[in-house]
Amino acid sequence: MRLHALQALVAAIDTGSLRAAARQLQLSQPALTKMVRELERELGAPLLERTTVGVSPTAQGKVLHAHAKAATAELDEAVQQITQMGGRMVGELSIGAVPLALLLLMPEAVRTYGRAFPGMMIQLREELYVGQMNLLRQREVDLVVGPIPPDLPAGEFHVEPLIPIEMVVVVGRGNPLAGARSLAELAPSRWVYTSLSGHSGYARALFEHHGLVPPPPAAVVNSTLGLLALICNGDCVGLMPLPLARHPAAAPFMQVVPIAEGPLPLTLGAMALAERAVKPAVRQFMSHLHRAAAQVA
Repeated sequence: MRLHALQALVAAIDTGSLRAAARQLQLSQPALTKMVRELERELGAPLLERTTVGVSPTAQGKVLHAHAKAATAELDEAVQQITQMGGRMVGELSIGAVPLALLLLMPEAVRTYGRAFPGMMIQLREELYVGQMNLLRQREVDLVVGPIPPDLPAGEFHVEPLIPIEMVVVVGRGNPLAGARSLAELAPSRWVYTSLSGHSGYARALFEHHGLVPPPPAAVVNSTLGLLALICNGDCVGLMPLPLARHPAAAPFMQVVPIAEGPLPLTLGAMALAERAVKPAVRQFMSHLHRAAAQVA
């Protein structure tokens, strides 16, 4: 199978249109159609279903699309990495970061990194909870900046600690629960978990850290706005990094609950896949994160 033919199939499925795919790859539509048909003949299976509104993948097409997309992404990354190894820092760097990292570290790191390597484009995406590291495993990002999970498989990730952080219990300002003095008092409350599911999250970790049974979540969010809305405007209890809870944009609307157990201690870190050498662009950005973290400390 030729690489150009695989790229044609990926573009056709991603855009849902042979015309749009041809335009994207700067080919004529007949040329792109010929590539896809050659793939179908080579595999002896239909890959696309043609309709009056465009194209969609067959079952066989979905299988080849997934593998072809992964393969072309690997090749693109190899080209970028080889270029960067030669001293030309050009390309894209995709980063998933928790809100605290976006607030405290990213502005300075992006500023200094951008000045040093103007040919690099940085893509930032906010992630409220990165404990499962799915973004890295699925190669949706090159780097994750967030609390370092305690149970990372040995050798799977390259991890660099940046700064210690404290996750504190918060409620909306004026909520009677602000007077609670222990986790046991708050256990019957309506807790909001920040996770991908109600089976994980920092609130659950706080209770388990002190040998207590975690309460069932009243709500599960993976959005900063959702978390703030449920705490500041509702009756929910949740966890938030202390610097965010004290930020002028949030402090007028929420209170830190002074429980005897204290905050949940975590370490904010930078994490990348370690199955191969960390590519130069990622390694360089990590060094700029360390400089930004030193300023915060």
